[in-house]
Amino acid sequence: MADNLQILQEQVLHARDGGHKLNIVGGGTKAFMGRAADPDAGTLNVGEHTGIVDYHPVELVLTVRAGTTLQEIEATLAEEGQALHFEPPHFGENSTIGGTLACNLSGPARPWAGSVRDQVLGVRLINGKGEHLRFGGQVMKNVAGYDVSRLQAGAMGTLGVLTEISMKVMPKPAATLTLVQEMPADEVIHYMNSRAAEPKPITAACWLDDKVYLRLSGARSAVDATAQKWSGDVMENGDQFWRQIQDMGHEFFTGDDPVWRFSVGSTAANFNLDGPWLIDWAGSQRWYRGDAELKRMEALAKEAGGQVSLFRGGDREGEVMHHQPDALKGIQRRVKNSFDPDGIFNPGRLYSWL
Repeated sequence: MADNLQILQEQVLHARDGGHKLNIVGGGTKAFMGRAADPDAGTLNVGEHTGIVDYHPVELVLTVRAGTTLQEIEATLAEEGQALHFEPPHFGENSTIGGTLACNLSGPARPWAGSVRDQVLGVRLINGKGEHLRFGGQVMKNVAGYDVSRLQAGAMGTLGVLTEISMKVMPKPAATLTLVQEMPADEVIHYMNSRAAEPKPITAACWLDDKVYLRLSGARSAVDATAQKWSGDVMENGDQFWRQIQDMGHEFFTGDDPVWRFSVGSTAANFNLDGPWLIDWAGSQRWYRGDAELKRMEALAKEAGGQVSLFRGGDREGEVMHHQPDALKGIQRRVKNSFDPDGIFNPGRLYSWL
């Protein structure tokens, strides 16, 4: 546990005075995301700004410094029978909560438990002027500055240096099991959406290698009753399977081929694109592994009512995020300028023009 706030502020002020840029680094496990880091920029290490600042199990609220690892947070919550319900992926033992929020990463339970963005109550951050600002609060009904706190989700550090995060936590479910059965790709979208629409304790739904997996979590009676009603075999190593999906450690994600992430309408038809697919979030998140041009992938995503990004691998020097219209670019530039007027933080990491 270490409070490095003063050191971080001094580094930001020094960079601003000297006209330098800074690449923000926490645990370093998400360096593969976004565009390539600016090689001429210095490094601002948030990974040493750690520790649990405040935790109220009864109120289901946790406040931590941004460099605190997910492992430490989850171990602390487990002692109280609680967890981060958005199931953040661990890309290594050094994965931090700050990086998770900055990259807007959530696991298999996302459609039912909400995203990391939904769980954030408030943040503190250092802006490009070296000021330490607070947005939001530490209670669930506090909405002052709430949207600014959520704005950090997916900003990839371009708006400031996250130093402290307050978020909601939830009790762990009493029982969990996974049902698995064979199913062709042309049937699975309708099937998963039908199951997700039922008032049952479903907390994950994905399709991979011609098999559909449904996870049930909640009260033992509700889980058992649903498992008896729905088709599929109970999977013995269900927890291990979902952990691999959550951490993107499943063999689907391995190898040198680029990995693309589609965020689309859950009922969108399957894409006419040959290659390995993993359909998650009951159809609203779809992963594709293979070489392709961003322009073509954007066209497919647009037809499905969503967006696409080059999540891992491929050309990290070019654009990796879905193209934004000029009007939205203008808004993003104004927001960036309000937080970081000198363009110090993570230059070009999200978009080449930001």
